[in-house]
Amino acid sequence: MLRECVLHPYKYYILATTPRTLEDYLVLKNGDSFAVFNRYGDIVQERLGEEGLYHQGTRFLSRLEFVLCDTRPFLLSSAVRGDNLLLTVDMTNPDIFLEKELFLPRGVLHIRRSKLLFQRGYYEEIMIENYATQEIHLPFSILFGADFADIFEVRGTVRKKRGTALQEIASGNQIALRYTGLDSVLRETILSFMPQPTELGTNYAIFHVHLKPREKATLFLTVMCKGEDAPETPTLSFKEALSKTRQSLKELRKNTCIITTSNEEFNAWLDRSYSDIFMMLTHTPYGLYPYAGIPWFSTVFGRDGIITALECLWINPSIAKGVLNYLAATQAQEENPEEDAEPGKIIHEVRLGEMAATGEIPFGRYYGSVDATPLFITLAEAYYQRTRNLEFISRLWPHIELALQWIDHYGDKDGDGFVEYTPSPNGLINKGWKDSHDSVMHSDGSPAPPPIALVEVQGYVYQAKLHAASLAKALG
Repeated sequence: MLRECVLHPYKYYILATTPRTLEDYLVLKNGDSFAVFNRYGDIVQERLGEEGLYHQGTRFLSRLEFVLCDTRPFLLSSAVRGDNLLLTVDMTNPDIFLEKELFLPRGVLHIRRSKLLFQRGYYEEIMIENYATQEIHLPFSILFGADFADIFEVRGTVRKKRGTALQEIASGNQIALRYTGLDSVLRETILSFMPQPTELGTNYAIFHVHLKPREKATLFLTVMCKGEDAPETPTLSFKEALSKTRQSLKELRKNTCIITTSNEEFNAWLDRSYSDIFMMLTHTPYGLYPYAGIPWFSTVFGRDGIITALECLWINPSIAKGVLNYLAATQAQEENPEEDAEPGKIIHEVRLGEMAATGEIPFGRYYGSVDATPLFITLAEAYYQRTRNLEFISRLWPHIELALQWIDHYGDKDGDGFVEYTPSPNGLINKGWKDSHDSVMHSDGSPAPPPIALVEVQGYVYQAKLHAASLAKALG
């Protein structure tokens, strides 16, 4: 009922009904997929209801729980490894009773869940080891579900209508959860279990394990997110997926300048920074692009990508090249008020979910940013100074010229020499780096009336024109 009671003037307001700390969640990301778990490694809809497995703006898994003899195990520890590739959860059993008799004393089972993402797949290994002095036979279950919610639904936007949930298809060790969206795209969550469950229902899988003292049992779960663009790729084993993620990280590190110092604490901080940057980097058809953040912003943002590329230019210029390629390829070519698009303008945000495809939100390709266009020119010049790749700049030059034309014609519509913006009826109210609806105000707290010429944007424009002149001189 809470979502139906939202009264707020800004339609894309992100609900925040309970406090959240970094310790609340464990996060994995790979490519266009990311997952948010609780400390048990489960996906349950508590607090803000944002846990799940997401791919390209859709939640493909909204429930995933491990249950031992109808109860939740005791948590020992959980963490994402330092390189952000692998999440591990260590648990043990509580006291388990059978017909009021103690059947299994607490702490005799070690349960380890190891999980990772690769491409559009989620891979989990569940290991159960018996430390009791006697043989045990017990059931455990995996509970699952998929609501196929658009990420804007999850963050609080109310939809008038949703697509259609289809009948599940189960066969052997596999079940497909299916949904057809209002965009006519069939989305499927395909869960595969190894070994085959004793019983497989529409939202649960039951297993029975028989363990001698010090014996282990291992279960593997694979979840594939399948949509309109899903290529036919062979399903990997957990070990193969882990190997491929490690190889991808190895390639990134090989092409990056790695900094070390004589201070171990400083080195640990650098390692953490490298790992986080590598996690956010996503391979696109145009090269590497650093996505903006998890959970709500795991996608392309123009300003965020440019600034990250500038910050990383010295250690890995291929990030800047990928960002420039992507932004040039998506640069606006015509006016479209619904998308805040104007010829020469650099993209603000790209969304690939159902609501973007149907036009329920304007962010499929959205250009509501006043600063990304001059910053695009600045990144191009900085990339040239770092690499001296004049051939690339030559190919990019028409896009730089178009960006300059946008600054002079569309950015400064009233000809007063200032680049300014006005709110969009269906998009963002504020269009600088502080783009919350209430972020630009006078000292008394009242909102600043449009048009708004942000001071930093004027500096960006001046800098961009100096940098464009530098590139023009280099090109002759």
